[in-house]
Amino acid sequence: MQTKPAIAVATWNVHRTVGADGTASPRRIEAAIASDIAPRRPQLLALQEADSDDAPHDALLDMRAIARATGLRHVHGPADMRWGAASGGYLGNILFVAPDLAVTRARIIDLPGHCPRAAVMVEVLWDATPLRIVACHLSLSQPLRAVQLRLIGQVVARGSTMQTVLLGDLNEWRPWGGLALSRRMSGMELRGRAVATFPARRPLLPLDRVLSHRGTVRDVAALDGSSLRDASDHRPLFARVTVAGGAAA
Repeated sequence: MQTKPAIAVATWNVHRTVGADGTASPRRIEAAIASDIAPRRPQLLALQEADSDDAPHDALLDMRAIARATGLRHVHGPADMRWGAASGGYLGNILFVAPDLAVTRARIIDLPGHCPRAAVMVEVLWDATPLRIVACHLSLSQPLRAVQLRLIGQVVARGSTMQTVLLGDLNEWRPWGGLALSRRMSGMELRGRAVATFPARRPLLPLDRVLSHRGTVRDVAALDGSSLRDASDHRPLFARVTVAGGAAA
């Protein structure tokens, strides 16, 4: 039986570039992306905690260096896709996409919470097949996560009907997803295997997820390597998402 076309995706909470030694090192994160993530040739790369924590949320990483290493393009060029002129993304959420994914729409969804939160939503065409990507970093609080996913689901419901991929640090430790990831909250049937990514040294909790409404998430793996374990308190998560009618992988 022929395997459906799949898109390769990766997500990583880079912990404001603070590594296991307690030192902030943007160059260490960039080197780990180049050595351990780029060889897997992801077509989507979502980063969280990749801007400074305090306003004006300046970029911590070199977007051009990451683009060169991965062959991906940074979607936050327009001013309304960044918190400020010097930000890499929006409240630490940064998304890169492959050149063969034609971006048709991009926007930021402001999310409620005690701390400023947001989601990056991008709609693309892959060989004429529409696909929606939502990259985010959700609250540590279960009630707030539920509210945030409810809002994301409402925005998705008002848009065109298409497969939707949700990825990022969702802060949901329950493998079954809890209330926040349920269909009654988001209106979406979000599916994808839970794999432990936190803490990086010895992962116990599946805080980082790749989920899809429609399609299938497969080959889910928490990436490992000394450079990754040293660079952040999370491990990157890699997966492939089948896309009905998409280009060959």
